[in-house]
Amino acid sequence: MTRKAAIIGGGVIGGGWTARFVLNGWDVAVFDPAPGAEKNVAIMLANARLAVPALSDVPMPPEGRVTFAATMAEALEGAEYVQESVSERLELKHRVYAQMQQANPDVLIGSSTSGFKAGDLQKGAVNPASIIVAHPFTPVYLLPLCEISASPANPPEVIARTVAIARDIGMFPLVMRKEIDAFIGSRFLEAVWREALWMLKDGVATTEEIDDAIRMSFGLRWAQMGLFENYRIAGGEAGMRHFMAQFGPALKWPWTKLTDVPEFNDALVDLVAGQSDAQSGHIPIRDLERQRDQNLVGILRALKDRNVGAGRVLREHDARRAVAFHDAEPSGAPLVMAQMQVLPGWIDYNGHMTESRYYFANSETVDAFLRLIGAGMDYVAAGQSYYSAETHIRHLGEAKLGDRLTCTLQVISADEKRFRSFVQIMKGDECLATVEQLCLHVDMGTGKTCAASPEVWGNLSRIAGAHAVLPVPEGAGRAVGQKRD
Repeated sequence: MTRKAAIIGGGVIGGGWTARFVLNGWDVAVFDPAPGAEKNVAIMLANARLAVPALSDVPMPPEGRVTFAATMAEALEGAEYVQESVSERLELKHRVYAQMQQANPDVLIGSSTSGFKAGDLQKGAVNPASIIVAHPFTPVYLLPLCEISASPANPPEVIARTVAIARDIGMFPLVMRKEIDAFIGSRFLEAVWREALWMLKDGVATTEEIDDAIRMSFGLRWAQMGLFENYRIAGGEAGMRHFMAQFGPALKWPWTKLTDVPEFNDALVDLVAGQSDAQSGHIPIRDLERQRDQNLVGILRALKDRNVGAGRVLREHDARRAVAFHDAEPSGAPLVMAQMQVLPGWIDYNGHMTESRYYFANSETVDAFLRLIGAGMDYVAAGQSYYSAETHIRHLGEAKLGDRLTCTLQVISADEKRFRSFVQIMKGDECLATVEQLCLHVDMGTGKTCAASPEVWGNLSRIAGAHAVLPVPEGAGRAVGQKRD
C-alpha cells in the first residue's frame, strides 16, 4: 500500500520535501495557497528527477503521486505524516498547527524550522506530543541530514516514528541530545556567516573570495570527514591531543568576531547583494541549482563508492530497497536491476548519450545483480569476485538529455564458474541498446577461475532456472557486423 505525506508550504523547502517523498514512492498532497506554489514544486521535482536517479544503484520505486489540495483538511486526509515548511514566523506556525490538529489531532507533524525549538512550536497546541522538529538542508532531495529535535512533551514513540520515516526516504536522522535554538547545523553555519559578514564589511575579502576559500579548501574536507576527524589527522600520528596542544592557545587570540555582530543596515545589504550579483548574477538561479545538484551528485557518488560520510547513507538506503529483491522468489521475467536518468555530463557532441555511458549502464545493472546474488563488495573483500571476460553491445536507439532509462537483466546461461547475462537498456517500451556479457568467477588470490560459494551459486542458479523458460532474446549471440535476419 502506498504511503502518503502532506506537505504544508510549497516553497523551496516544501518543494524539496515533496520531491524526496515522491521519488521514494510516497504519495504527496501539497497545500499552499500562495500563487506560484505549483510551479515551484514542479521545478523542484524536475531538478530532483535529473539528479536523484544517478545516486541509486538499485531500482528506484515507482514515483508517488503529487496532488495540490484546496484546503488543509484535504491535504491531511489519509496522511500518516505532515511536513510543515511555512515561513519562519512562530505565530504563523501556531495558526497552521491549530488548523492541522483540528482536521487530524493525532497526525505526526514535522517542522522544517531552522531555529525554533520543539517546545516553542508546541505552545498552545491541542496535541503538543505530535509536533516535532525535522530540520533538513537544501536541496532537501539530495542532502541526507535531517535534524530531529524533540521536547519533553514528545514521547519516545513519536521520535522513533519520525526517525523511521526519515530513514524510509533515504535521510540521515540526527536526534538532538538537548533542545537548543538552531540545532547543530544552523548554529555552525551562523558562526561562519557572521565571520564572513565581518570580513566583507571590513573590506578584507569579497563574496567570491570568501566562497573560493571555502570551496578550494576545507569545504572539500568537510564533505568526507567533518570537523573533528579532519583535525585529528592534522595532529599527525599523535592525534587529537597533539592538535589541541598546537592550536588550542589560538582560542584566546582575537582572530574572530563571533561574539559581535555587524550592524544590519541598508549599507551592509547593498554590500553583500552587490558583490553577490557581480559574482554570479549573470547566471539564472535555475541554472545555478542544476549546476549545484550535478556537482553534489558527483561528490556523493565518490563518497558512496568509498562508503564514507553521506555516501554510507546512500548505500544503506540502497540496501533497504534491495531487500524486496532478495526476499522475492525469482520469476520467469528479466529482472529490473537499475534505473537512471541521462545527465548533462553523459552527452556527447551529437547531443546523444555517449558510448561510455552505455557501458556504465550495463556495469551498474550487473553490479546490482551481483549484490542481489550475494557477490557484492563484502564478497570481493573476502577474496572472490566475478570478472567480465567478453562484452558485446548493440546500439539500437538514441538516448538524450533527461531521458529516464530502465535496465533489465536476463541470465542466459550459468554454472558454478560463469554466467552469461543479457541487459536491455530501455526508454519506456523502446530498447535503446543490448549488452551481452560473459562473467567468470575468479579467486582473486590466484587469479584463476573457481566455483562460486554455495550461497552465491544457490542464488544464481535459482534465477537462472527461472529464466530458463524465457526465449533467448533477439540479438543474443550475435557477432560484430553480422547481418540481421
